[in-house]
Amino acid sequence: MFETTLIRHERALKNMALVLGVASTVAIVQNWYPWNLFLSLPFCLIWMGMGWLHTERQLKWINVLFAAFYVYGIGRYFYLGA
Repeated sequence: MFETTLIRHERALKNMALVLGVASTVAIVQNWYPWNLFLSLPFCLIWMGMGWLHTERQLKWINVLFAAFYVYGIGRYFYLGA
């Protein structure tokens, strides 16, 4: 079911990932912390799904690693009350 949903919406998800990636880059350059974390996490999750869909192991695991970093950063942000 999950894979079917990814296949059906692949183009829209990739376009959304592009927008999120550009927005995340702007947030990094403009130093809009923590927006870079909030925009980068869904970007990584979309590309993780695309990696699983097309069995691109390297893409999948790189995005799993970065998603874990973003979850850590977001958790730290809320825990420290920044």
